Amino acid sequence: MSAKAWRGVVEWTAGSTERWIWRGAGQALEPYRTEPKAAPVNYGCLLGTLNPADNAEIDAVWLGPPLPVGQEVLAVPTGLLWLQDGDHKVIFGDLEGVSALLDWFPPERGAQVQDAEAAAAWLESCAQHAAN
Repeated sequence: MSAKAWRGVVEWTAGSTERWIWRGAGQALEPYRTEPKAAPVNYGCLLGTLNPADNAEIDAVWLGPPLPVGQEVLAVPTGLLWLQDGDHKVIFGDLEGVSALLDWFPPERGAQVQDAEAAAAWLESCAQHAAN
């Protein structure tokens, strides 16, 4: 069985301080805020998902070159950024570029990179939670 591809949208371009937010109900991006530091990775969300930790779309990061805000990406996860508070992030792209992502999170969040199988299992558990 092949791994499932997920559809996401970029809300924050790597190298930028301008952050946008996906409003799922309106199916649109809106300006959110200017961050003090630029994002080290492309950051966004997986459309049509729900993270029980924060009751919002599941967060996603795309490693590699900057992607424009609003770009939709269909890809298979390569890993999971596990966080102590449960607000995990699904990782897409070559994990060799993951050090900047880990450095972005303060030590108290307990960031750890897990493999693609862990990402698939967590995504499935979120889907089951949303169905209940």
